[in-house]
Amino acid sequence: MNEPRNSDLRLVGGHPALDLVNTVAPRGTGTHREYLATPDDLLAWARRASVLDEVDAAAVARAWTDPDAAAQALDATIDIREATYTALRTRLDGDAAGAAPALARLTRRWAAATARSDLMPDPGDIAARLVVGTAPATLVADRLADAAVDLLRTVDLRRLRVCPLAEGGCGWLFLDRSRNGSRRWCAMADCGTHAKARRLTAKRRARRATVGG
Repeated sequence: MNEPRNSDLRLVGGHPALDLVNTVAPRGTGTHREYLATPDDLLAWARRASVLDEVDAAAVARAWTDPDAAAQALDATIDIREATYTALRTRLDGDAAGAAPALARLTRRWAAATARSDLMPDPGDIAARLVVGTAPATLVADRLADAAVDLLRTVDLRRLRVCPLAEGGCGWLFLDRSRNGSRRWCAMADCGTHAKARRLTAKRRARRATVGG
């Protein structure tokens, strides 16, 4: 397996489906870094994001020795990612109707995932648990389709934020779970710090220009 491109990728969305959306940086621009460029990248990310445990990851890796299966899984995941992003951004922009095509794509992915899921006996206090995805080749995409539907059905849009591109952020989506709802950056230690440094640099340049003038 090649060295994954996502070893430095932060998981800051607050939900697996948002962490998937945030595997492109920056969001909302023509030039970006793709963190899921290969099936190897996807498998490594799925383990980091707890979409797969070690046993599941080993089964997926075996299934993905078939290049066609691996490529199809990656294509399905990218489709789920982009449909989720589009559905959320259109809602944030106040265009509920504009989300319909993306939601239709997710519905098809979720329906296929549901068809590959099983109710299994649960040893705890409930009668059964739903195991999403029973085919290793499609397991990652199936679980992410289910995660996307869970997010879209339950997210409080008043808590959904966009890391501000215009102020030096990355455009990533995240849930603001701060007590007063004032979280501004996907991560203060990253985008927030960089934006602050850029502002200070701009102020220094402006002062030097004023003095020089």
